[in-house]
Amino acid sequence: MNTTTDEMSRRDAVPAANSVLSRLFPATALYWLVTAIAIAVISLPKAKDLIGPDNDDVMRLVEIRDWFGGQGWFDLMQYRLGLSGGTLMHWSRFIDAPIGGLIKLFSLFMPMEMAEGVAASVWPLLLIGPLLLAFGYAGRRMGAEADRPRVMHIALGLGALFAFTGMKFRPGALDHHNVQLVLAIGIAAFLADRRGGALSHAAAGIATALAIAIGAETVPFVAVVCLCVGARWIWQGAAFAAGARAFGASLTLAVTAAFFATVPRSAYTAVTCDNLSLGFYSLSALGGAGLFALAWLPAGATIGVRFAASAVLGAVLSLAALFIAPQCLGSPLANLDPLLVELWLNNVVEAQSIAAQMRQFPETVAGFYAVGLLAVLVCLFRIWRGNQRGLHLLFLALIAASWAVALVQVRGSLFANLLSIPPLALLIADLQKKARENPKSLFVNLGFVVATLASVPAVWGLSGVVWKDGIASASMDVLSMDNGQASDECGDAQDMAALRSLTPGTIAAPSNRGAGILRFTGHRVLSAPYHRNQGGMLAELHIGMAKPEDALALLREAGVTVVAFCRNDPQTENLIGLNADGLYASLARGEVPAYLSPVRSGGKFQLFTVNEADPK
Repeated sequence: MNTTTDEMSRRDAVPAANSVLSRLFPATALYWLVTAIAIAVISLPKAKDLIGPDNDDVMRLVEIRDWFGGQGWFDLMQYRLGLSGGTLMHWSRFIDAPIGGLIKLFSLFMPMEMAEGVAASVWPLLLIGPLLLAFGYAGRRMGAEADRPRVMHIALGLGALFAFTGMKFRPGALDHHNVQLVLAIGIAAFLADRRGGALSHAAAGIATALAIAIGAETVPFVAVVCLCVGARWIWQGAAFAAGARAFGASLTLAVTAAFFATVPRSAYTAVTCDNLSLGFYSLSALGGAGLFALAWLPAGATIGVRFAASAVLGAVLSLAALFIAPQCLGSPLANLDPLLVELWLNNVVEAQSIAAQMRQFPETVAGFYAVGLLAVLVCLFRIWRGNQRGLHLLFLALIAASWAVALVQVRGSLFANLLSIPPLALLIADLQKKARENPKSLFVNLGFVVATLASVPAVWGLSGVVWKDGIASASMDVLSMDNGQASDECGDAQDMAALRSLTPGTIAAPSNRGAGILRFTGHRVLSAPYHRNQGGMLAELHIGMAKPEDALALLREAGVTVVAFCRNDPQTENLIGLNADGLYASLARGEVPAYLSPVRSGGKFQLFTVNEADPK
């Protein structure tokens, strides 16, 4: 009798467990826990530094420290970067605040430096939670009623692999790109509401406003999101009016709140094209308010009337853009000095085009572009077949826009790969179902396996690298876009200790070492790789290329007190190649001008102080 009861209990427990895991929040929590633990176990034991390797990770920490040190909420000037007066950064306090809150929390129980490292480790792992929640939510909305748990689990699995194989969710990743990714898939999941509910679209509007406030990189994506909402209202009319009004109103209110929460009063009328300012604020607020107003048209208004009204709104927004922010209709880097384009921007991996990737790293190109292209084809096929056309039209627009951006700057591939997961999860679920129904069909089962593998960017990347360099070269970091410090370059602990021993001054060093110097020393630096620091970056480049007898005047003009020369820095090598008679070329040959005094250092930098008196 007991045995029978136990067996019945076990049989009853299986459906109960399946029922729990078929729900969104328990399933997401499980995937989050497993993914975060796996990333932490693999990454943390071998980490030499708990702050990420990218310059943006380091500079974010410097910005937060300055804020803690008394710099105002609205004051984003980096006073120790660039020429006299400093460099105004274009980042958002909306990222500084939660990271800073974690640092303050952990500092209650440990020294501040350790608290910074722990916060930097925890922050990206925490972000995996909302990332996976959005994937699971989108997966449930993609599937039919009976298939929703299956599509959800596949989306969660692909999302977990996306986080695990990417660098943006590794411990130490403090830059804002991981938050942008979370917002992007969250917006897509909210917009995937087939009923056009007001609550989902209000949430999408708020997330869209946050995306604008956090970074201008998402502006093309945001523009397509707004077009998709507008197009749905034109097509569906009264059936979608509540959703359109909710999106428009929440976008306008949220972006207004973000503007006044992060922009100083003195900059209300300023227009900048790389962050939230009057340009992006006015256009997004006006567009949201316009959509809100249009959605109040009478229910009997025809599709022609809705299209005409939308065309008028579009014309008004176009005229507003031409009047308020004409300079923002092009690339925010269009005015970058040609020398910086040649020696800096063209060497930033995430800013390279597909053509540059094909020339330099052809083995990784498929990892960046194949999954997005596959998802576009899947969406087109579903639309042609009439399968959930609305959802696939939405994802087609979002993925195609991100994929097009990736053709110009490879960083767009992150968003294309991210947004590809929901439609590909539905494809895999359908193929899995067919495979179960036809277990003896080699064609069907092979198709399921191939589709699953082809939906993972890292599989494409690893395949390319292994094909070119062999299995020994395989690494989960194959799709990294990192421009951080290599282990054999300058800027190690000994270098920083030597710099700290010197009287605080201004350092002329390669731009890729600038953020680290700001973090570990009290010096100011002439150069760090940020487009708003053109003056400082150009000054350092011209110093390196100038003849030694001419470089002294440039050093003094920039207020440089110490030259930190790094022979094996790629940018320094380029400067040496451009001018064999330049200061850096002379230092590389061991020819030190009289106005530079060597400083003994056990690090990889060659340090020289600039003499105050003219050499005799």
